[in-house]
Amino acid sequence: MSEGILFVLSGPSGVGKGTVLDRLFETYNGINYSVSMTTREPRQGEVEGEDYFFVSEEEFKEIMDRNGFLETARVHGNYYGTPRSYVEKTLAKGEDIILEIDIQGANQVRDIFPEAVFIFLKPPSLEALSRRLDKRGTESRKSREIRLENAKAEMAEADKFDHVVLNDKLDKAVLKLKAIIERERKEEII
Repeated sequence: MSEGILFVLSGPSGVGKGTVLDRLFETYNGINYSVSMTTREPRQGEVEGEDYFFVSEEEFKEIMDRNGFLETARVHGNYYGTPRSYVEKTLAKGEDIILEIDIQGANQVRDIFPEAVFIFLKPPSLEALSRRLDKRGTESRKSREIRLENAKAEMAEADKFDHVVLNDKLDKAVLKLKAIIERERKEEII
């Protein structure tokens, strides 16, 4: 049995990574989602163990000291990380897995798993990204400004990715992501 494929979906904060994946999973089976761990407070409607594992900063650092993460990042004052054991066990079983992580995390994964498939989700423009953050309504004014400033630098990272998906229309972005996954699976078999 061959190993599964690791897919990494990344892009600026607010670009719609979670929304695109939610829609993908409504109609597509056969790929596992890796739930990240974070020290940030849950947003309204987020479910422990489904959206994130929410832990204290102290707990997070203890896991980090034990090399328990595939990648970690401190973003907007909070820690985020991908639990290493889940990803490695899933791939070893021959199952595919997709990570939804920020640009910093994608760069760390690239160093460890250069064979992974890296997909950059791009907003139509910075103005559109700003509107999405406003519509989401989960950011303070200062946090929103930080995210937009970071997004400018993150957009320059797109050329380091294997694929770029423009998220201007949700269904179109989902179809493109699905096509990338299918194409990569076929290439793996050949």
